[in-house]
Amino acid sequence: MIQNILIVEDELAIRQMLGFALGGDGYRCIEAGNVVEAQSTLARQRPDLILLDWMLPGISGIEFARRLKRDPKMNQIPIIMLTAKGEEGDKIGGLDSGADDYITKPFSTRELLARVRAVLRRRQSEVSPELLEAGTIRIDLQTHRVTIKGEPLEVSPTEFRLLQFFITHPERVYTRSQLLDEVWGNETYIEERTVDVHIRRVRKLLEPFGCDEMIQTVRSVGYRFSPLVQ
Repeated sequence: MIQNILIVEDELAIRQMLGFALGGDGYRCIEAGNVVEAQSTLARQRPDLILLDWMLPGISGIEFARRLKRDPKMNQIPIIMLTAKGEEGDKIGGLDSGADDYITKPFSTRELLARVRAVLRRRQSEVSPELLEAGTIRIDLQTHRVTIKGEPLEVSPTEFRLLQFFITHPERVYTRSQLLDEVWGNETYIEERTVDVHIRRVRKLLEPFGCDEMIQTVRSVGYRFSPLVQ
């Protein structure tokens, strides 16, 4: 699945350089020039990782990192701090704020990509349980079974992947194009409307258990999975 990275950096040239390097390595990048823009982005979607500059106008990157780590909805997003401050005390301060890693400017593209991959691998190993749960829905990744309120649910491989993706990415809106990329991957000949067909099928399966409203249609945008509506 394509992973999304939020770049919070006030210097446009650096943002563009980071976006070019990460995009070339297969990541999807979202850019923000300050904390206010970053917060607006986070209200709409949850990235897989945040690249956060220490020195930002207004609210500093280190203060923003502290806020994110205090927010139960955001505190699992890994953060890599970008800064020109290279003293040991500065590094300790950055890590103590909640950052998962720390890169001192200037840095090479190879170092950046290596650190991004390492942090994402580490976080993936921490948050990839064999059992996924959302309300009364339970997915066993080892046995490839889905149950609701203890009752088995017969799903196709695509429906299984769609449910798995939704449960691991709650409260975030995805367009049909994004869902095709994330769930169907390289099957590029599938039309976007195919997503609607599978959404209807999954909703029909969930309906007898009162869980169909967890998959919400966001008009003119796409779909959002919200386990809180049950």
